Amino acid sequence: MKQFLRNEIQGFIGRYEKKIETKWGEPLAGFADADLSRLKQVISPQHASGSDVIPNPTVILAYFVPFQKEMAETNIGHGIASPQWALAYEETNAMFVELNRYLIKILADKGYRAAVSQEAGAFNREQLISNWSQRHIAYEAGLGTFGLNNMLITKKGCCGRINTIVTDLDVPPDRPMEEELCLYKRSGKCGLCVDRCPSGALTREGFDRERCFQVCRENAQIYTGYGNSYASAAGQPAEDTGSEVCGKCVAGMPCAFL
Repeated sequence: MKQFLRNEIQGFIGRYEKKIETKWGEPLAGFADADLSRLKQVISPQHASGSDVIPNPTVILAYFVPFQKEMAETNIGHGIASPQWALAYEETNAMFVELNRYLIKILADKGYRAAVSQEAGAFNREQLISNWSQRHIAYEAGLGTFGLNNMLITKKGCCGRINTIVTDLDVPPDRPMEEELCLYKRSGKCGLCVDRCPSGALTREGFDRERCFQVCRENAQIYTGYGNSYASAAGQPAEDTGSEVCGKCVAGMPCAFL
């Protein structure tokens, strides 16, 4: 079933991208243990677990969809995010909605429950956190390790998007990856993501969420034509009407594509 779902994800993405401008690379998929109690200490005490989504869950399917290198390279350099980056961000999030529905139906047809956490579309604009961290769940699913840029670096890099589905599928969970993929964490080399951060929010000593989000707000004031997928997912009007993006700490990095 694990490989079956990986194939279904890849097939769906291949069909979907024929209808839109954004194109993607080959996706990755892994399975995390549905018990996410550890993340209550890592993220926040309110972080949800699989049992908050469906009864008696077993695993959480996490999948990473990489952007294409040509698109990502448009976002290299100082200043605002590229329009191609903003569009790809929104089109990818919109694709996730349809892909999740597709996967949930496939699993239901085979007799399994599956659902998306309601917290996945929510974002606390005061604490600047989500109580459903796609990145941390993907880490638990063995898809990658965290870089200095706070992004999950997978075997295909960190330039892409992550999504998740909770299910009671009868398969064992995967284990977190042991190999360190961040060059800086592995050997002290690189750190280019810190140099490229437009706000100074990212440093070798830590990360300032507010300064980072301020850049995303500024981009949202410019890119108002692509929608705000987080607001759509939550069913609520957003504080900003545009695309809250940046991506300067992943585009053109050694870890962007592996």
